[in-house]
Amino acid sequence: MRNNLFFYLLLLVLTAVDGWLLGHPNLIGRFGIFFYDYSYLDTVPKALLTVGGTVLAALALSWIFGRLKHPVGFLATLALTVACLVAVLMTFQKFSSGTYQFTGSGFKTGAVLLPIILALVFGNAALGLSRKRKR
Repeated sequence: MRNNLFFYLLLLVLTAVDGWLLGHPNLIGRFGIFFYDYSYLDTVPKALLTVGGTVLAALALSWIFGRLKHPVGFLATLALTVACLVAVLMTFQKFSSGTYQFTGSGFKTGAVLLPIILALVFGNAALGLSRKRKR
């Protein structure tokens, strides 16, 4: 963990920014949050807890996969990285069309930022496992 202090500080800042962005939708976004009962995004503290919990779960998964045998752990983290990158594309496409496009640019950015953060977590774990294998 000492070697990756910058990475964890970056995750902390990105998590705080993402929670703040998701906690501030415009009027149409607030109506959508109410209508679809996304109560975990009602306020900034709830959004921060949601994003923080998701990032902590991703860190726990990457730690667990780091303890597995090399090919299994590496392939699992690589698959999760690819899945998160696909989620980035799907989220961007979803928030660029339909009624989601009217939820406000900050909320849309926050929605796209979460899978990017998760891709960073799993990608860092896959990179660490590939470096560990070379030693």
